[in-house]
Amino acid sequence: MTVAEQMEIIKRGTVEILVEKELLEKLEKSHKCGIPLIVKAGFDPTAPDLHLGHTVLIQKLRQFQQLGHHVHFLIGDFTGMIGDPTGKSETRKALTREDVLRNAETYKEQVFKILDPEKTKVVFNSQWLLPLSASDMIGLASKYTVARMLEREDFSNRFANQLPISIHEFLYPLIQGYDSVALKADVELGGTDQKFNLLVGRELQREWGQSPQSVITMPLLEGLDGVNKMSKSLGNYIGINELPEQIFGKIMSVSDDLMLRYYELLSDLSLDGLASLKNSLKLHSIHPMDAKKQLGREMVARFHGAVAAEAAEEAFVRRFRDNQAPDEMPDVMVIAEGGKILLSRLLAQAGLVASNSEGRRAIQGNGVKINGEKISDDTLELTAGTFIIQFGKRRFARIVVT
Repeated sequence: MTVAEQMEIIKRGTVEILVEKELLEKLEKSHKCGIPLIVKAGFDPTAPDLHLGHTVLIQKLRQFQQLGHHVHFLIGDFTGMIGDPTGKSETRKALTREDVLRNAETYKEQVFKILDPEKTKVVFNSQWLLPLSASDMIGLASKYTVARMLEREDFSNRFANQLPISIHEFLYPLIQGYDSVALKADVELGGTDQKFNLLVGRELQREWGQSPQSVITMPLLEGLDGVNKMSKSLGNYIGINELPEQIFGKIMSVSDDLMLRYYELLSDLSLDGLASLKNSLKLHSIHPMDAKKQLGREMVARFHGAVAAEAAEEAFVRRFRDNQAPDEMPDVMVIAEGGKILLSRLLAQAGLVASNSEGRRAIQGNGVKINGEKISDDTLELTAGTFIIQFGKRRFARIVVT
């Protein structure tokens, strides 16, 4: 594969490449000399399960593997105990080493559902960070100024609002940057919220006499609501360890625009295949529902196997087609104040019933279904997410709760 063809694949779905010219030169040198690039991405094991939002970076790592480069999947067992302050308005609660190691083991199990284990080197940053002496840490801290740290938006906002910033939080970007020094990384991947930390790695590599890594930022994947970043706390996520039917059903509930974004960032569909799909949707030669089924099968097969994917699709068809759920239905967005909304109120706000009381009666009379399942609890509250709601036999709506 030519360098230009590699770049086309690498740039798919990316937000920014810093510096693109440098990355091109590295690829050309690698192509000429036959020496693969070292590509890294770090993940702090702060929670036991990964969701599709996490896999955006992992998918890009996989593409680098397919191009013949060496991937380092870095588990931040040391940095995880500090807690990444990125985007936080207050100091994060530190995790114990036991929590971090337990979560790290689950990461190792889950990541190889995407990456090729034969081409992946799993590394823990405690390997080179724990041996650092107090003198070494002071030397590392001397490489950056407080003024530079306060250029970070989250730090500057907290400082301006007189909110606490602990000294150890300033160390986090330096320690993450030192990971790149330890691994002699040629390329580092991260979300757009990690740009500051990734650029620190470039500067520290210069300090250590290394060629600065190229930085590739990937977008933060929107969750099922199509608005907020995918997050377990918001309830708008698709967990890779969820049951096949859950994964398939959630994929089927996303909007058409979000479906294409998921294809671009998560699917193995080639660039030509993606362009063809977009054109077919534009020309109405393929129905969006069929395109979602294809994506749902791919995602379920990736995490549970092809047999499970086929069964999940069959279950979806039974639940929705047998109940005459239409392919086309109105899309309604409802704002949940305080993060939750009563189902009866949701029905009224979506225009499926005339009032909250009518909504309660419909629920009590088993006249309401969510994603094909009858609901009888009139106190049920829904959080952020996308739901296909049926009232009676023929009234349907795809409701996005934000």
